[in-house]
Amino acid sequence: MKKFLLLITLLVCTYAQEFTLNTKIQNFSLANQFDEKRTITNNIQTIIVSFEKDTGKEINEFLNEKQPDFLQKHNAVFIANISGMPMFVTKMFALPKMRSYKHEILLIYDENDKRFIAKEGNSTLYKLENGVIKSIKFITKDDLAKVF
Repeated sequence: MKKFLLLITLLVCTYAQEFTLNTKIQNFSLANQFDEKRTITNNIQTIIVSFEKDTGKEINEFLNEKQPDFLQKHNAVFIANISGMPMFVTKMFALPKMRSYKHEILLIYDENDKRFIAKEGNSTLYKLENGVIKSIKFITKDDLAKVF
């Protein structure tokens, strides 16, 4: 089953276009840190994407200070792009640490998944209305409190 989900995810990511302003995103699914599939639907209003260890750490620290259902209450998701991480490091170190967090982290394993744009030293914040991207911003840890 896991291989099937991975194959489907890889196929979807291969044909996925970069998300841009005023684009309606189609529902898509990613696995979380417990290898459970989660689907991003039109009810999501905020997507935060981290591409680097340090920015991911900042977001995790921020979210770890909140209630476990903080993201759900705010119709938000946190996505970590870990595609550049060696699988050995992911399995032995990163996933066990991620599983200790009380919030959910959706994971991008495929380096060909180019839907989300990145800027070095920043996380990317997508604000949506009914599945349509209304703004894209690059944020730092100082901006996190202003997001919600």
